[in-house]
Amino acid sequence: MNGKTPKESRTIMTEIVLPNDTNALHNLRGGKILHWMDIASAIAAGKHANAVVVTASVDNVSWENPIKLGDVVTITACVTRVFNTSMETHIEVWAENLPSQTRYKCNEAYYTFVALDSNGKPKKALELIPETDEEKRRYDEAMARRELRLVLAGRLKLQEAKYLQKLFG
Repeated sequence: MNGKTPKESRTIMTEIVLPNDTNALHNLRGGKILHWMDIASAIAAGKHANAVVVTASVDNVSWENPIKLGDVVTITACVTRVFNTSMETHIEVWAENLPSQTRYKCNEAYYTFVALDSNGKPKKALELIPETDEEKRRYDEAMARRELRLVLAGRLKLQEAKYLQKLFG
């Protein structure tokens, strides 16, 4: 097979918020959740690439709800698209208060990773084969997100960003 399906490139990570993870308001520190999100998404990207991966970018992080001391955090990360040596991952974060049995969405983001060979040089990653409608939607939209990242980084001129031009005319 030339590629992998998103199910093979999905990681689910679970953590519990302990006192050392919180700020003065007893909420999970933002840096800690970003760290956990980076780990979960790096595992998904690394599994997909069968390689060591490094974080290339973090964008579109949403902060919907604070995560409280004692809550159980579940992070789901999956590869949405492979470009050449880089892969975009989508991450969702949910928290659950065990005593009240309430579950709520907290964060969502896109991270990009680059696969590395044994010499630490970028290597081609396996193609991704989206299957479900949601996977296909994220796969198609990933090109516009990539172009936006490259335009903002000054590595692509806006007039060369054909997917962004389709979106904005």
